[in-house]
Order: sequence, then C-alpha cells, then structure tokens
Amino acid sequence: MSGLRVIGLAGWSGAGKTTLLSRLIPLLVSRGVRVATLKHAHHAFDVDHPGKDSHVHRQVGASEVIVSSSRRWVQIREVDEGEEARLPDLLRRLTPEGLALVEGFKREAHPKLEVFRDANGRPPIHPDDPRIVGIASDIPFPEAGVPVVGLDDIEAIADLVLARAEPLDAVLARLESV
Repeated sequence: MSGLRVIGLAGWSGAGKTTLLSRLIPLLVSRGVRVATLKHAHHAFDVDHPGKDSHVHRQVGASEVIVSSSRRWVQIREVDEGEEARLPDLLRRLTPEGLALVEGFKREAHPKLEVFRDANGRPPIHPDDPRIVGIASDIPFPEAGVPVVGLDDIEAIADLVLARAEPLDAVLARLESV
C-alpha cells in the first residue's frame, strides 16, 4: 500500500463499529498494513488524568500540551466551544502511509463502510449517502448497489476495506470542495 488511503466506518450508535474495528485492526496488521484510526466523539472526553503533569498543565491554562516518551507521544489541544477540528485537518496530521480508518464523521464526504445491525431498529444509511462504498450487515441488502458482507465475516470486511479505501489526496479534494 503506497501513501495513505482512507475509509470510514459509519453507522448508528450501537451498530458495532468499535467492536468491528477491534477485530478488523489486528487482521489488517497481520496482513502488513499500517493502520491509523481517527475517532469522532460527540461529547467531551479526556485522555489524561487528574494528578498527571499534563493534566495540571492544562488546568492552569496551557492550551496545548505534548507528552512524549520513547514509546509514544500525544498532543492535546484545547479548543473553544464550536471550534471542533475538521476532518481534512485531522487527516493531514496522520503519517502519510498505510490505512486510515475513520470512525464517525458519518455525514462527511469520504468513502465509508456502513456498519448495520438490524436489532438497532434504525434505518440504513446507504440509501441516502452516495459515499457508502460497502456494507457490513447482519441482514442482506440485495438492492444496495454496493458490496454487502456479513457483519461477522472479518476477512471479507478487510478485503472490502482495502479494495474501497481511497487515496488521501482524492479524499481531501472531495472534503474541501463540499
């Protein structure tokens, strides 16, 4: 895989996106794919904890904190309400090789695999989103017009994700034109 390729997982809450990712990522890695994830949260979240130096730095007013070690680094940036980072800006921050799996951002114009679970009681997304390039579902969708694979068929999902992910430049061009 040359360059960074991008595909999202879109579905209603409770469809199993995170569970699917927890099964899909190890398989992709075993196939030699470098995987990055980008997760959209609909609520406030925190990645550091009270009592840690980085937390203290933020509490006393630092708007940006980087914590680094020999094994990993993380950057925390405080933003004002309504100043949420845009998907293109976040994608540009990723290492430009491998596969970026985007969880959430279901209304954006990047290619997406719909994760559908019938018991959720929510309607499918694919009829109204032309950027759905495949579906992982526990029920068939014979009229979908895109490949449909079983929600538990991780091998088929991995094949579909790798086949339908698009180059970063193409995704950025589409996201910026909307």
